[in-house]
Amino acid sequence: MRLDQYTAQFWPEYSRSSWQKFIKDGRVRVNGEVVTVPKQELDEDDYVQVDPPKENDYSEHTLPVLYEDDDVIVVDKPVGVLTHSKGEVNEEFTVADFFKPKTTYHADTNRPGIVHRLDRDTSGVLIGAKNEATASLLSRQFADRKSKKTYIAVVDGAPKEPEALIDLPIGRDPSKPSTFRVDSNGKSAQTAYRVLRSGAAYSLIELKPTTGRTHQLRVHMKYIGTPIAGDSVYGKAAERLYLHAHSLEVTLPGGKRTTFVSEVPTDFDKKVDGQ
Repeated sequence: MRLDQYTAQFWPEYSRSSWQKFIKDGRVRVNGEVVTVPKQELDEDDYVQVDPPKENDYSEHTLPVLYEDDDVIVVDKPVGVLTHSKGEVNEEFTVADFFKPKTTYHADTNRPGIVHRLDRDTSGVLIGAKNEATASLLSRQFADRKSKKTYIAVVDGAPKEPEALIDLPIGRDPSKPSTFRVDSNGKSAQTAYRVLRSGAAYSLIELKPTTGRTHQLRVHMKYIGTPIAGDSVYGKAAERLYLHAHSLEVTLPGGKRTTFVSEVPTDFDKKVDGQ
């Protein structure tokens, strides 16, 4: 049996891909010797010892809370914080870590409480579910486009039209699999935008997506020639990505329609004004 298969079978709390990473990191010994090749074949008498990374304690970390009740928690996510970790091993504090002690929804996964996400470099409103029923209610609203999201962004230059609906499908870019592009064979994506004001080099715009494709706003704004300022993937890097989840309107358990708002960072106006 391959070493990575063996470790995944006998220590199933981690996936095979995680064990492959641990092996390459020198966390597995065979007969007392560190082995860093996941595909190494084991003999029947080989003795395997493992030293997976210890789970980090983020209990002292916190996030700004915009609203909380028995069913949901809404936070104002700062720039640079991941919504959830990418694998079983959590190497940095995430929104999911903050939700974990407060929720029973997916509590034993790396995504406790998570029903939608924001990119690491996007700030603003993010809602979490405290139980299965609430998660189902919110997830249906996102899937059925009954939630309403409003973003504020600073873009390079100014769009040709002061407001418009961008209705262009998006698909993964095969030349750069971690990125996306407008693609006729991609998934349907719609973004309504409105220019709030323009400066010499930048414009402040309101974005209202009706779909939730990965990188949708960033891809659409790049396509019309006004990439979001600070977008190191689809534009030019800057001190931050100037994209902020300003408001989220959803129906809470009990039927109350509620809008949560995160104030737009002051540096957005300063960017447009050239300060």
